[in-house]
Amino acid sequence: MVSSPLTEECMKRRNLWPGLLVLSALVLGTPAQAQKKVLNLYIWSEYIDPQIISDFEKATGSKVVVTLYESNEDMVAKLQGGGVSQYDIVVPTDYIIPTMVKLNLLQPIQKNLIPNFKNLNPKFTNLSFDPGNLYTAPYQWGTVGLAYRKDKVKKAVRSWGLIFDAKQQQGPFTLIDDQRPMIGAAALYLGYDMNTTDKTQLQKVQQVLTESKKRSAGFIGGVGGKNQLLAGTAAVAVVYNGDALRAAKENANIAYLIPQEGANIWQDNLAIPAKAPHLELAHQFINFILNGKVGAQLSNFNQYATPNSSALKFIKPQDLNNPAIYPLPATMAKLYFNKAIKGSDMRLIDALWTNIKSQ
Repeated sequence: MVSSPLTEECMKRRNLWPGLLVLSALVLGTPAQAQKKVLNLYIWSEYIDPQIISDFEKATGSKVVVTLYESNEDMVAKLQGGGVSQYDIVVPTDYIIPTMVKLNLLQPIQKNLIPNFKNLNPKFTNLSFDPGNLYTAPYQWGTVGLAYRKDKVKKAVRSWGLIFDAKQQQGPFTLIDDQRPMIGAAALYLGYDMNTTDKTQLQKVQQVLTESKKRSAGFIGGVGGKNQLLAGTAAVAVVYNGDALRAAKENANIAYLIPQEGANIWQDNLAIPAKAPHLELAHQFINFILNGKVGAQLSNFNQYATPNSSALKFIKPQDLNNPAIYPLPATMAKLYFNKAIKGSDMRLIDALWTNIKSQ
């Protein structure tokens, strides 16, 4: 049989199809891959058990993409720069939430899609930074204090003077790159209200922090402070309590204290950016975290306290009885939340922080 030019052309095109199908599969992926849901999580570093991420992916048939930040201010700046439509979940600290709401960076959560909200301890809901929990669900809570090397700090000093007083300093130290807790610590050391907006008092706070910065290894995140303690390059570091406790697991010479002047107690929260691309999956994630066993898994991993009542029975007994995680009543009396500060007072504090870090 003699083939015609038309027949030969048809055969050539037919032989191209297998290759085109392979190429299409490589470019587009399989139907399952193409339709796989994605949750974009924007969260503090070392703040969630990777196994929780894997379990959520399996339970929902989704993929979680994790992006990290080290301060609330960095997170807000990223959202303002376009991240508000890029991320599905963010984890802001209490004091920054009113600002985020005012800037239209968050959207209300739909509690009908979060049945596990009922598991939360009422002590950690309906707080002043988000009345009625219109925008947030509690995630974890903890304190900001001093972690130190027992092999380097020979004289026990339960005071912020370890970093704010040159005479009491015992070796190199780091400050935490977190505006409100760091300013609040200096205010407490000076005998002021942690949330002071008095101009004269704030000037003295600035002087203390500026002088301390010059003697320090600088402002770094809590995880960075933890790592410098482990490396032995810092004798003292201002850190979140969970960072200190994880460091102590690796090196028994590391301990944590709440200064006698008092300290910051904080609550981090799950929230949904105003233009989150995967709204249903975001609510599924919040509900997943608020499951009692998952909430305990979270706290057992990062050693922060849980706001979840149904999680308490699954918390490791040694953690539940550790006053560095769940402070005793006498210590709790000296712990203070950052209050929401608005308008010109907040601009004053922002300017103070900028001045300190630029000097």
